[in-house]
Amino acid sequence: MTVWQNCLDWLAKIATAVACVFMVTLILIFGWLVYGRYILNATPTWVEQVALLLIVWITFLGAATGVRNKTHLAVDFIRDAAPNSVRKLAVAFCTIALLFFGAMLTWQGYEMYLRTANREIPLLGVTEGLRAIPVIIGGLMILLFSIDELLRIFMNKGQKS
Repeated sequence: MTVWQNCLDWLAKIATAVACVFMVTLILIFGWLVYGRYILNATPTWVEQVALLLIVWITFLGAATGVRNKTHLAVDFIRDAAPNSVRKLAVAFCTIALLFFGAMLTWQGYEMYLRTANREIPLLGVTEGLRAIPVIIGGLMILLFSIDELLRIFMNKGQKS
């Protein structure tokens, strides 16, 4: 395994860890919401906005690591039943599609950031652009992971298992 692949594996592990921390945080703040609403009779109003922000981070970090770890949604039985040459072509086509998807996420996420950076998220007082940052990061990670997979395919080193 090359240094490049080790760095990408490290990046995927960090993204997974961050998504896990955000998921636990999401669970804890919803626990606080329930406690505040039913025990204290004072609903914390900021929970919904923080939850929406965390869900965006969890989704895009999780999607990117799913591309790296090959745990994204796929219909493999058709591809696996095909001859080796067709299988390799199908994997290359899907990987190229993922590469373009990652590039579009990055570009459109950046555009969204530019349009929303000067607005505030209600009740939180932070920039609305925070919702676009995980789109950019997730898109870049998908792009990098797809480039690595294409290099593996075209250099005949096989797929990452």
